Amino acid sequence: MTPATPRSLLPIGEIASRAGLSVPAVRYYESRNLVTSERTAGNKRVFRRYTLRRLAVIAAGQRVGLTLAEIAEALAELPSDKAPTQDDWHQLSTHWTLLVAQRIRQLEKLQGSLDDCIGCGCLSLKKCHLFNPQDEAASEGPGSRWVRRSLETNDAEEIHG
Repeated sequence: MTPATPRSLLPIGEIASRAGLSVPAVRYYESRNLVTSERTAGNKRVFRRYTLRRLAVIAAGQRVGLTLAEIAEALAELPSDKAPTQDDWHQLSTHWTLLVAQRIRQLEKLQGSLDDCIGCGCLSLKKCHLFNPQDEAASEGPGSRWVRRSLETNDAEEIHG
């Protein structure tokens, strides 16, 4: 690691302000090993200037709905002693694009389930297809029979084209 100059080290309050975060948020990210700090002789926490770029990557990941664990996994692939480069960002964003696309598919499927649930009107948390997807129609007793029939019809149409 290159020696730090006074201008390359930023106190926690300044790094938080410049990143648009609270000081506790920066401390939290540090506790999760997303960023690292150094200590001055007076035991004050200071951060290298490139930490601003890492904080920007964290913010971008959160904006697209990634968990801190997913962001930490991505940051672990980056050099820890310098700012991420354009190539680093391209690599991260390519992977994140796949994660976002997967989430979109999951949300679309959930949206379809909600539409079916609203159409059913059963309001049963015990038998509802959305909340209890493994329920096997409970011998056609109470529950979301209309949703099951609709899904069976859709599945049959998909199979038979």
